[in-house]
Amino acid sequence: MTASASLPYVVFGVSGRTGAAAADALLRAGCPVRVVVRDPAKGRPWAERGAELAVADLTDFASVTKALRRARAAYLLSPPHYQREDLFERAGVVADVAARAALAADVPRLVALSSVGADRASGTGWIRMNRLFEQRLAETGLPTVFLRAAYFMENWLPMVGQAVRSGVLPTFLAPPQRALPMVAAVDVGSAAALLLQEDRAGSGVVALTGPKDYAPRDVAALVAAALQQPVELAVLPEAAWPEALADAQFSRAALAGFTEMTRGLNSSHIDIKSDPAALEWAGRTPLERVIAELVQRQQEAVV
Repeated sequence: MTASASLPYVVFGVSGRTGAAAADALLRAGCPVRVVVRDPAKGRPWAERGAELAVADLTDFASVTKALRRARAAYLLSPPHYQREDLFERAGVVADVAARAALAADVPRLVALSSVGADRASGTGWIRMNRLFEQRLAETGLPTVFLRAAYFMENWLPMVGQAVRSGVLPTFLAPPQRALPMVAAVDVGSAAALLLQEDRAGSGVVALTGPKDYAPRDVAALVAAALQQPVELAVLPEAAWPEALADAQFSRAALAGFTEMTRGLNSSHIDIKSDPAALEWAGRTPLERVIAELVQRQQEAVV
């Protein structure tokens, strides 16, 4: 075994969906892993599985640099804070800290979670945070793969909950018959794990989708099948979005970002194929499986 092969893969975001999936895939493959958490208690399950534990705050240069030292490669992301009015400013701080820390720690290779639409300079709402993350990391000159994920299948969770309770599935996406790429979080994490282990040199972009595209009406049909009862699809007009999102407790800045992003999705301004330089990958998890799991979770919550 070479010295570099014994170094760990560093994974941020293991308290979230994609980071957890990436760390899980690496551990299952027998790779050395260092997980990075803010709360040591959240790292214990990973330590019990053999992972090394690092504690860091994404806005703190010293702790992030320490977490990244002597790494074989690292998976980075910028968690959004939708309750904050300064969520875009905070994303800028996280991007700056991540870039400076990765340089200071001399990380040989980075994989950074990004989003469909990050190649667009404007009209993307929340996705501007991912674009900023890409730009700051690219400026380091470190070999970096930007993993631009399509619309997360798990985003349907609150709408599925309403369908379970009322038989009506609301959607912000329109028109209801237009299919768009969606991807499961587990596939994003699995793709990140594979990219971390690749030996290819240089930087690039991977655009990740699911095995097929789905329209809102397809989602309604899948929810109905899982519930074994009819489900009505209700396309929400933009004027109704703030009230529909009230339970999410978005800040005004976050709500404005959501609105602009959703307009971009509905107009196809945000498009997984808009960057011709991106390498296209497809995950294996079908929406049918994710919807069935979401329905079960919501049914258990109701009980």
